[in-house]
Amino acid sequence: MALLSFLGAIQQVTGSCYLIETHAGARVLLECGMQQGRRKDEAGNRANFPFDPQTLDAVVLSHAHIDHSGLLPRLTAAGFKGPVHVTTATGELLELMLLDSANLQEKDTEWENRWRARLGKPPITPLYTVADTERMLKQRRPHDYGEPFEAAPGVQVTFHDAGHILGSSIVQLDVEDFGRTRRLVFSGDLGNSCSPLMHAPTVLQQADVVLMESTYGNRDHQATIDELEAILHQAHRDGGNVLMPSFAVGRTQDLIYYLGMLYQKGRLPQQAVFLDSPMAIGANAIYSHFQEQLEISGKAPIEPQQNGRYRIERWLPVLKTTPTAEDSMTINRFKSGVIIIAGSGMCTGGRILHHFKHNLWRKECHLVIPGFQARGTLGRAIVDGARTVKLMHQRIAVNAQVHTLGGFSAHAGQSQLIDWVSHFQPRPELHLVHGELENMQALQQALRDRLGWEANIPELGDRIAL
Repeated sequence: MALLSFLGAIQQVTGSCYLIETHAGARVLLECGMQQGRRKDEAGNRANFPFDPQTLDAVVLSHAHIDHSGLLPRLTAAGFKGPVHVTTATGELLELMLLDSANLQEKDTEWENRWRARLGKPPITPLYTVADTERMLKQRRPHDYGEPFEAAPGVQVTFHDAGHILGSSIVQLDVEDFGRTRRLVFSGDLGNSCSPLMHAPTVLQQADVVLMESTYGNRDHQATIDELEAILHQAHRDGGNVLMPSFAVGRTQDLIYYLGMLYQKGRLPQQAVFLDSPMAIGANAIYSHFQEQLEISGKAPIEPQQNGRYRIERWLPVLKTTPTAEDSMTINRFKSGVIIIAGSGMCTGGRILHHFKHNLWRKECHLVIPGFQARGTLGRAIVDGARTVKLMHQRIAVNAQVHTLGGFSAHAGQSQLIDWVSHFQPRPELHLVHGELENMQALQQALRDRLGWEANIPELGDRIAL
């Protein structure tokens, strides 16, 4: 019989990874994500894979976010030579995101080795390199939504729109073994149905086994555009800046849309919005290229250009992009009246840290957290009420006013998750993944109360028969 192994994003939000093996010998890896957050979790990225990469037939990827894709170059460096199956848009976003990740790996390693040399310690090697990533990108195999394809003998895959970010997918795997076919459906990251740009997640009705994410399994989203507007006006009255740490792909494009809508209605008091993220600037171009996959007809804050296509930057005329480090540093001269959108989304690195250095200690400034912060990240520490935080080798007071707006998350909330899974009939075997344990337990109880369904919470390394 076919087997499914739970190898990542088990009782935690990052590091998504699952392995499907058939009795006939097919081996398909579903996701190859990087662990992010706590130091001990990130150390796991350097551990040996719990399988031989050379024996894999293929990798199937739900979407491009690093916690789902970030170890693919390392997998290739370890000997994997098969295809990486993705949606067409995910394939383009992968190039942007993984090359950026590889550059960071190389730069961080160079910096670390300078310190190690001074301490007489041996040098370390990067998790992977740009060369590893370029080899891996040649293994991409793009597919359209709804297009069945064979990932390995006896394993047919179909991508469905998950509504999370551009190109994100619900992955349907029809696995044939011993003359029978069993259907595994992996939700990937299900989108928030309130997203202004994405379609609602595709509703599926048939499955034998379902793996469902549970990032927001403990609550529903409530934040509204009115709350964001109120924060922006309060910051204007206080005379400070507004900081928005944001994921470059997905969250940033939604924020630009919302701010553009406020601007067009004359309700945006700030004089400028800085997009301080080279990756987000690149992602905007890819979003514009694939705009037929977006839900923007009749909703965009401006009319399309003559060629019928939207440029996301034009939605917000006061948006200023700062691609270079020199451009980024010029933002520091603004002590009030601007909004700064920068990565990383969980404040674990990137240019947002430099803006924290200049603004986080100032009482008149405001910090807007527009989505989930994983345990162990700097963003999570701030949300949990840290009075001071350590960044760039110094301790900074958290005096800015902190606002958490979960409603702007690209993840479905508890009720949306329950509604999506309720359409499966008859009831499949249900396993909760990609969530912190307490959030999984809350969703497990809610499924029991509302649907009378029992959901399993697997342990890392568990293996089940399909």
